[in-house]
Amino acid sequence: MMKLSLIRADIAEAIYQKIGLSRNESADIVGTILDEISNKLESGKNVKITSFGSFTVRNKNERMGRNPKTGQEVAITPRRVLSFRPSHILRDKVNDSD
Repeated sequence: MMKLSLIRADIAEAIYQKIGLSRNESADIVGTILDEISNKLESGKNVKITSFGSFTVRNKNERMGRNPKTGQEVAITPRRVLSFRPSHILRDKVNDSD
């Protein structure tokens, strides 16, 4: 059965297999990297990973939306959103894999 998602444990296992660190050390490295990325994004900074892509945090202003069921207008509160833009290298790899 093919897995549909890559999970943290899969990344740690790949580090263990390719580099030879212990499984615990590999899991710690993955955790540290993901924590560092999360902390930067939480503080509002952008994260760029060369040959992979960029994570950006944007502030969205309050706006009026519409409930699709009732048609009633509803105020959508201001919020911060996270977006990802893949690098051209990653985009080309994904498109070439078809």
